[in-house]
Amino acid sequence: CSSDLLTMPIMANDRTADPSANSDPLDRPDKSEHDYDLFVIGAGSGGLATAKRAASYGARVAIAEGDRVGGTCVIRGCIPKKLMVYAAEHGHWIADAAGYGWDVARPGAFDWSGFVQRRDDSVRSLEELHERLLREAGVELLRGHARLMAADRVELESRTISARHILVATGSTPILPEIDGVENAVTSDGFFELGRQPERMVIIGGGYIAVEFATILAGLGTRVSLVMRRDLPLRGFDMDVRRELHAALESLGVEVHAGTTVRAIERAGEQVAVEVDGPSGAGRIESDGAMVYAIGRRPCSSGIGLEELGVAVNAAGEIIVDELGATTVPGVLAVGDVIGKAPLTPVAIQAGRAMADRIFGGRDTQMSYDDIPTAVFSEPPIATVGLTEEQAIERHGADGIDVYKARFNPMIHTLTDRKVPVLVKLIVEKAGDRVIGCHMIGHDAPEIIQGFAVAMKAGATKADFDATVGIHPSTAEEFLTLR
Repeated sequence: CSSDLLTMPIMANDRTADPSANSDPLDRPDKSEHDYDLFVIGAGSGGLATAKRAASYGARVAIAEGDRVGGTCVIRGCIPKKLMVYAAEHGHWIADAAGYGWDVARPGAFDWSGFVQRRDDSVRSLEELHERLLREAGVELLRGHARLMAADRVELESRTISARHILVATGSTPILPEIDGVENAVTSDGFFELGRQPERMVIIGGGYIAVEFATILAGLGTRVSLVMRRDLPLRGFDMDVRRELHAALESLGVEVHAGTTVRAIERAGEQVAVEVDGPSGAGRIESDGAMVYAIGRRPCSSGIGLEELGVAVNAAGEIIVDELGATTVPGVLAVGDVIGKAPLTPVAIQAGRAMADRIFGGRDTQMSYDDIPTAVFSEPPIATVGLTEEQAIERHGADGIDVYKARFNPMIHTLTDRKVPVLVKLIVEKAGDRVIGCHMIGHDAPEIIQGFAVAMKAGATKADFDATVGIHPSTAEEFLTLR
């Protein structure tokens, strides 16, 4: 993780904003009466990156945050989640070690409280690092919840502040449904506040957060039930990858309840019962202490003065912006999850930096939303870039693409008792031989796909893949031998 936190996973979408009538509302004359050149609302990944890059050009910058510095990714998302993934992986590695000759004594129980303390200490240290980097960059950190009052003014703790440009980077927040007993559930935020390891946990959802939590807890020894409305997890991912993940979840011991909806939640002391309707009819699933809802997120766009100012927001709460990140009100900008376009930490960072380069650095830069790689840190992990097979067929026709794939047990498990298959897959556009989709589920998938994402961004063809010498023996080389 860099100082700007380049992590995380959810599928990018291809929604585009309705451009405002202002061809370039970023080009506004300097007004010396303004307190700042840029005022950022929200100290998450996108806000931090934009603020520091703008300050590097000599801009007077302030950033307001009513919560902890670092946003979802640092405090209750990417970073603590990845540390928990490592903890779960260590359990698998201990079991695998016997196959490679290590006399491993029976491991003790996982020390949940000790791990959580070290995890949270690491997160606090990272938060302090971000605060220090803001100071070193010359960005003023202001505490409190800011509200837009005009195109160049905000209110913060009864104080009015003016700025040439105002950036909304308020991120998103987890969704809870309106059902009986939902107060007995926690969201992904609450997941990181669990004081003890549950013996049994019910997780509702089929997206990347639900899948990651399920495999983390299963790896730590919790009995997990994953309840999802659809037949397969990870809507929007390639179908082959989705099917492979579903099988992997069951191999891990996760009890998958597909095609199932939740009717109500009941609490009895320390136990929570989830009432569901599934393919076999109504039923109840028990959870220990709490159960987790991970069914999606919504933009944090309400209560900050957008509607009163006339900033356009769609039905989902996403701020409507043009290709430059400008809203329908000149001078007001938005970046990151709050615009709902490819809600990924690295996207927010890159878009924010491009925005600062353009406004304060005089550079002609613009964020590209094509071929954005993403990962799911499940067990095994998933990584993907470009089109799925289904998307490619819709765009080019079934006769317009070639599909190459292979499934195998990786070398790392040659001597272990575990079978964790790897799937590698390439989608190629026939007309130009260009690789338009690259997908993997298996050990080291995120590290491998990151490199292939560069090749795809550069326009690599299948012939380029075929002409490249593979590193042997490695899983990555399998992408170069697909026929």
